[in-house]
Amino acid sequence: MRRLFSDTLVVTERNLIRLPRAPELLLAFTLQPIMFVLLFRYVFGGAIRVPGGSYAEYLIPGIIVQNIAFGGFVTALGLNEDMQKGIIDRFRSLPMSRAAVLAGRTSADIVTNALSMTILVVTGLIIGFSFQTGVLHVLIGLVLALTFGYAFSWVFAFLGLLVKSPEAANSVGFLAVFPLTFISSAFVPGQSLPTPLRQFSDVNPFTIIVNELRWLWTGQPSPDQLWQAFAWVAFILLVFSPLAVRRYRRAASR
Repeated sequence: MRRLFSDTLVVTERNLIRLPRAPELLLAFTLQPIMFVLLFRYVFGGAIRVPGGSYAEYLIPGIIVQNIAFGGFVTALGLNEDMQKGIIDRFRSLPMSRAAVLAGRTSADIVTNALSMTILVVTGLIIGFSFQTGVLHVLIGLVLALTFGYAFSWVFAFLGLLVKSPEAANSVGFLAVFPLTFISSAFVPGQSLPTPLRQFSDVNPFTIIVNELRWLWTGQPSPDQLWQAFAWVAFILLVFSPLAVRRYRRAASR
């Protein structure tokens, strides 16, 4: 366990050090979230009616969940690239914990998600968003958002190891997550969707997470699904982390 912890920290540091050297990845965590907020707030926001409060207060929790879910793209692309370049084979030849490769990659996503979430919150405060609940509720919301992003990092880790190229990993990940984010209450009320889509939205984990964040941060009414939100986080972790580990072992043994 001591070796796993220390090796995980080293691999996490390796993945974070790469970001300043890859401006296109760094922009995905800094400039891109701001563009999404401004786009939805000032281009689409005027045409969207939300129950109670302003659209800025409705938007920020939804766009945070979308952004941290898509943050796992870096894990998918990085793992696939390491496999193609033989970096994983080099890791296997070193006296290190094999689990540290996946653990370090997904742990780095916690840092990048925290960075993008901070930028989104600051941008939201500028355009009219504000926390209207106590410190404890705000902190619980932050923990919920970060753990949800961490769980989705394992989804992308599995997808990145499943395909044969970084381009395919990007396409598969986009197709998997894009419908989940937009067929939810992240950007528009679920009641405005057609009946089949509304029924899907009601059970969509993105809807549950976003609704709980709105309740925790702005006090908007919630169907009391906080336990379901954390249950979804645990479910995604319990399903996709073993799948990613199994796929990693199979890919690394070739």
